[in-house]
Amino acid sequence: MNNPQVAVLIPTLNNHKELEIVLKSLKSQTWKGQLEIAVVGPTNDPGKEITEINGATWIDDKGSRNRADACNIGIKEINCDILLFTDDDVIPPKDWVEKLVRWFERKEVAGVGGQNWAPKEDPFLAKVVDVAFGAKYVTAGTRYGKVSKGELIEIEHNPGCNSAYRKNVLDEVDGFESGCIGAEDVVLDHKIRSKGHKLWFDPESIMPHRRRTPPALFKQMKNYGYVRTLANSRWPELRSWSHLAIAMFPILVFSAILSIISSLIVSSINPSIYFQIPIYAAIVYVLICWLGSILGNSPHRINPFTIFFSPIMIFCAHYFYGLGVIKGLFQIYFGKGASAGLGIQLDDKKRN
Repeated sequence: MNNPQVAVLIPTLNNHKELEIVLKSLKSQTWKGQLEIAVVGPTNDPGKEITEINGATWIDDKGSRNRADACNIGIKEINCDILLFTDDDVIPPKDWVEKLVRWFERKEVAGVGGQNWAPKEDPFLAKVVDVAFGAKYVTAGTRYGKVSKGELIEIEHNPGCNSAYRKNVLDEVDGFESGCIGAEDVVLDHKIRSKGHKLWFDPESIMPHRRRTPPALFKQMKNYGYVRTLANSRWPELRSWSHLAIAMFPILVFSAILSIISSLIVSSINPSIYFQIPIYAAIVYVLICWLGSILGNSPHRINPFTIFFSPIMIFCAHYFYGLGVIKGLFQIYFGKGASAGLGIQLDDKKRN
């Protein structure tokens, strides 16, 4: 593509302080071509003033209650050849736009994305979360746990905070799934691949993305499990054994606790079985978590303390994600079905 028109779209909600950091970083990009920066959010959001001060375009989300619908409004209003997406809590490197846009010289590239890790400015606990997300084995095949080596790798899904697409491809699939309450980037990429297009992953493109810490992390993971389960039901092609298997984790935790308690208070139960087996299982679990963290991909794993505490965050991620999956399964089979909550964003942020 010769001299493509490039734009960056940022959905925002009640996060104007971190949004300002994003906008200032985008103003100093090494990309020399035409670049439009647009932010989409509610009319009364303080981010509107920050956006206009930094010379970016503010797009009213027209009362959208979720990220998918807000982004769709931005997609329709922006005229460009290549559209990049990121979040309002990242710190874009100076060469971020340039690294992603360069791949669209290849006709087979409909979209491309890259890694996202906690920035060095994040607190220690956030870096522990980052190591947990990137741990090998225990992430069950997520994009955090499997960062392939190579120049450009075909992939099924890229993170919404570090991705770029041909605008005509987004128009072809009619953007994000309307009303999608979560996993909207997963569903978007599925729609694009279903049309025969290919998506790619650039290991060199890294977006520093702030990690949530407890208790916001717990709510985030539970929401992830819930919305992904609903999405898997609506689009069966997205299903993976790991998404269902993780629902067993909370059940196993409670079973282990009951087993230990029972062995202590009921004299007729053999304590060598009902007490020791859960303990040994917990030890094996921690060892696997440590090994996975050491062999993982997070840049913060070089700190031995982040490795040491990572099993705690891995456990929390498994437990709360599993609770979310169970909630989703109950909603599908005993509630209002897989379209429950359609249109209402699930997040740890609140809309005034």
